[in-house]
Amino acid sequence: MGRIARLETFANEFVCFVRLTSETGETGWGQCSTYNADITATIFHRQVAPWALGADDADVAGLVRLVEEREHKFPGSYRCRALAGLDTAMWDLRGKREGKPVVELIGGRPGRLRAYASSMKRDITPQDEAARLVRLRDEKGFDAFKWRVGAECGRDVDEWPGRTEAVVPVVARALGGGVAKLVDGNSGFSAPRAIAVGRLLEAEGVGHFEEPVPYWELEETRKVTEALDLDVAGGEQDWDLATWKRMIDMRAVDIVQPDVMYMGGLERTLKVAAMAAQAGLPVTPHSANLSLVTICTMHLLGAIPNAGKYLELSIEGPDYYPWQEGLFLGDPFAVSDGMVTIPAEPGWGVEIDPRWLEKADYRASSRDG
Repeated sequence: MGRIARLETFANEFVCFVRLTSETGETGWGQCSTYNADITATIFHRQVAPWALGADDADVAGLVRLVEEREHKFPGSYRCRALAGLDTAMWDLRGKREGKPVVELIGGRPGRLRAYASSMKRDITPQDEAARLVRLRDEKGFDAFKWRVGAECGRDVDEWPGRTEAVVPVVARALGGGVAKLVDGNSGFSAPRAIAVGRLLEAEGVGHFEEPVPYWELEETRKVTEALDLDVAGGEQDWDLATWKRMIDMRAVDIVQPDVMYMGGLERTLKVAAMAAQAGLPVTPHSANLSLVTICTMHLLGAIPNAGKYLELSIEGPDYYPWQEGLFLGDPFAVSDGMVTIPAEPGWGVEIDPRWLEKADYRASSRDG
């Protein structure tokens, strides 16, 4: 055990990695949430690092609570996005110190984990979407897929006229039987329209309807959940524990989807998972890019008793996510028979590519100034 002596960030617009160094000389690596990560890095050094420096490097829960209390005038997404960098670095440090992967620290074990192939595209024809998902089914062995309907926060206006009604049957029928089918509405519909789309989904064998209405409208979400037989999922954008409690207590959704990085790290995500477990709800987290968020989610799903059926695994490459290229050495997201492997090495079990770090904007906060 020791005290936190130094906190460093390596950032660009999209990704911010955090290196924590203890007074013992041990280190841990974490990540702030993606997107506007350069802004988040500034918040990290201004509003997280000052409270963390000199603190117990093993007390994740205590330090998360301290930052929340000291920065109580700044609740919100950015504080959590920054806090995730500290939390995840502390878990990595602890794992390396104890010689265990994080999944074991939280009561699970490494091993294989079913994944669903997650499409992020809407600017793709139903035929092209079907073709690439079928190819992944045949080449990688995926037996679960998610694709997009509606338009992001679209107010019932589709990505182009008729796309939802076209893409659902085309993709669902191309994938065939024995395959789990999921769709994501990204807050695109009103409740009446979402219910109508949900009926189409049910008719085509789709069992998971994600974020059908504006996610902040919990009462409207519940209307959709109560009207449909398929599972309605949501919560990826939410960070506030009071909102999570309300969402779960009112049964607004059938499946909860916290994002480890949006939530502020593993410690706060475990609280959501525990709330959901008490209510008998499964947890299928949001992990929509191939940064550390998906690695953290692997460890989480390998440990919690109410883990959902699968891990979200983005299928998008450099044409969609050019910034996620070259983050790690090796391929921690390798798929075999539709499954990935939870790292068994200490901590998160991945190594950030030094070449990426060399190109990033660097900043440090330390106890000695």
